[in-house]
Amino acid sequence: MTDTATRAPRQHKVDTVAEISKRLQSADAVFVSEYRGMTVKAITDLRNSLRGSGAEHTVYKNTLARFAATEAGVEGLNEILIGPTALTFVAGDVAAAAKALRDAAKANPSLVVKGGVLGETILSASDVAALADLPSREELLARFAGALQAPLVKTAGLLQAMPRNFAYGLAALIDKQAA
Repeated sequence: MTDTATRAPRQHKVDTVAEISKRLQSADAVFVSEYRGMTVKAITDLRNSLRGSGAEHTVYKNTLARFAATEAGVEGLNEILIGPTALTFVAGDVAAAAKALRDAAKANPSLVVKGGVLGETILSASDVAALADLPSREELLARFAGALQAPLVKTAGLLQAMPRNFAYGLAALIDKQAA
């Protein structure tokens, strides 16, 4: 009879922990959600919608995810790794991924967002919801470009208005003298 406490972990589990740890360290954000009661189609639809925002929704064993979080130096994630849990790794627009997760949770009440990690900050479920309310990166860039462009457009309009107004005034003066 072998003692299970002294048995070395299986290689595929060690590899999985290393993979999760690497993904935790390289991701811009990681969201944790419970998928209990979701159909395969709903999970597939969720994965497809997240993929569009640079995120990947993956299910790992909680025990392996806890080991990986410890190995990656992510504190506080272990408390929300309870029950059937999926990890959403975001490499890109964090707000867009949070929106996709929120929209999927609205469409499928079985999906419950538990929290996550953004940088070194542990997020609660309400923090993830607040992230979903932020404008996406593209929206922020468009607003910034508009803010930069507005003074130039006003200046160009002003420069065009001066000769035009002068021409209108000159035409009015000519009409007045002709009358």
